[in-house]
Amino acid sequence: MAESSESSPGGTVSGAGNTTAALHAAAVAELPWGDQQAFEDVKRGRVASIEPPVIHDAAGKVVWDLTAYDFVEGEAPPTVHPSLWRLARLNQHHGLFEVAEGVYQVRGYDAANMTVIVGDEGYVVVDPLTCVETSAAALELVRGHLGDRPVTAVVHTHCHIDHFGGVKGVVDETDVRAGRVPLVAPAGFYEHAVSENVSAGVAMGRRSGFMFGGRVPRGARGHVMLGISAGVATGTSTLIRPTHEVRRTGEQLVLDGVRFVFQYVPDTEAPAEMNFHLPQRRALCMAETVSHQMHNLYTLRGAPVRNAVAWSDAIDEALRLFGDASDVMFVGHQWPVWGEARIAELLGMHRDLYRYLHDETLRLANHGHTPNEIAELIELPEALAGYWANRGCYGSTRHNAKAVYQRYLGWFDGNPANLDPLPPAQAGRRYTDAMGGIDAVVSHARTAHEAGEDRWAAELLKHALAADPEHRPARTLQADVFQQLGYQAESSAWRNFYLTGALELREGSTAPRPSGTTVPGLAAGMSTGMLLDYLAVRLNGPRAAAVRLRIGLEVTGDRGGPAGERFRLIVENGILRHTAPDPAENPAGTLRIHHAALADLAYGATTLDDLLAANTAALNGDRTDLDTLLDLLDTFTGGFDVVVPNV
Repeated sequence: MAESSESSPGGTVSGAGNTTAALHAAAVAELPWGDQQAFEDVKRGRVASIEPPVIHDAAGKVVWDLTAYDFVEGEAPPTVHPSLWRLARLNQHHGLFEVAEGVYQVRGYDAANMTVIVGDEGYVVVDPLTCVETSAAALELVRGHLGDRPVTAVVHTHCHIDHFGGVKGVVDETDVRAGRVPLVAPAGFYEHAVSENVSAGVAMGRRSGFMFGGRVPRGARGHVMLGISAGVATGTSTLIRPTHEVRRTGEQLVLDGVRFVFQYVPDTEAPAEMNFHLPQRRALCMAETVSHQMHNLYTLRGAPVRNAVAWSDAIDEALRLFGDASDVMFVGHQWPVWGEARIAELLGMHRDLYRYLHDETLRLANHGHTPNEIAELIELPEALAGYWANRGCYGSTRHNAKAVYQRYLGWFDGNPANLDPLPPAQAGRRYTDAMGGIDAVVSHARTAHEAGEDRWAAELLKHALAADPEHRPARTLQADVFQQLGYQAESSAWRNFYLTGALELREGSTAPRPSGTTVPGLAAGMSTGMLLDYLAVRLNGPRAAAVRLRIGLEVTGDRGGPAGERFRLIVENGILRHTAPDPAENPAGTLRIHHAALADLAYGATTLDDLLAANTAALNGDRTDLDTLLDLLDTFTGGFDVVVPNV
């Protein structure tokens, strides 16, 4: 039962129940609260800060506001897992910090850190945040306190948008393209930076809203943090193609007089990732292969499952290569650690964490256990579980174990009953009928909720809402159940998923948006092939199944796009594919279009008529086939339901 409640526009938000309180009390009893080293490290080397910690875009809109988390202080409230609250307090520290001689970080103004290394002539910028506005503000803070020097090189450690999206806030693309400012990234960076945010981008964006809790009000009964940071900035994201790709461990570059020794670690925390060592500064950057909490082998927003063995081995290799040559280790999120012994400890604990999750999951799988059973059975050894940087405040042992199973054995658990299950709506109607109707199901769920059996209550109500998504008592009770499960969760991602689910049950799902608003800052940086592949994803296969089209396409270069590309677009058998032109087959119509205009068209951000009127596209011949193709494209809005079935 809830201890108290407070009003919200869509209903009542409950306080912590007795079961939640008991779980939190157990966590307080078992965790090493006497270890306060992180609270010393997070403040070390502070030079200055942005006060107040609020950043605006050119129109005055707030894109970052750390003051929204001012409530995070003191002891954990009953509605937040104490381990999660501890990390939220640490994530509140912000400013410009000195990491080592000539190495600085700007932390607390976006999801990630921006590292600035002082070179002979200017600054080497590493991981320029999510958006232009925050990266520009971070660079302004650096220049205001370290000197007004140019950016002489940019390094992207990996292909997640919070580490590259702000690149145009620190460097002009013209300077990169002209070779005046090198932009270094791991091999595969460009392709993966686009593919992870595009092919399933609308679905991933919708799920990201749950994982990051963007709609959930900030507060002790709402959004507390993301895990790796307080939040994520909401400004303009950009992309520039790298000028140099790192392809092997041991590769060295001198950037503005600073020697970098790279460790190439693909298929770890990101499909394209690299760490680096600065031997002149005895400083090791572990990108995001190391954090101050357990990371995700599978991220709940949706992405390919990560390779736990490769991740563990990469950390072990870094320890062997650079451990005894490093006085400080800094990472892409949160704070550094100093001293060879402590660096070795953190690297070793993270190495063993991911290896244990891998090996123990497969041991249990080889005994015949299914993913759900393994999630219940697996427990970390005390030495790993009691180490603060291994706590599941972002990733969790439960869903990471399922990720390992999925990587090796896929979605099917081997039980024939689960080979072709009924879809949720059909199953829900049959479950509720078998239990005596939806009111009876809700009654059973309420009894379970009052007994603190919220996982079972959520299961019952899942079927009730699948049968009747608008059943008000079921929606209200499921929201209350999700609220308690969110309060109980140590993982910020789990908490945000539960609390966003509760909010949508009370207030409705997110408003639909045109597909063209999904990742507009990335579209201009995509290759023509990527844009055409995305058009193919938008093609409605059933409607196109009986259609046969041949369209010519000529793409002219602009905004860094390639020049003079020619294609033949083919629609048949319900698919869209592109090939080189066939001299033996002349299409009835050919579209000549600027690369950036094609990006806008592919994303549904504009129409063909608008492009023709703006002279960014022109048609030769008949436009019938092209109009038919455009009419066959779906528009993705991201407004679909998540908590209840889409029917």
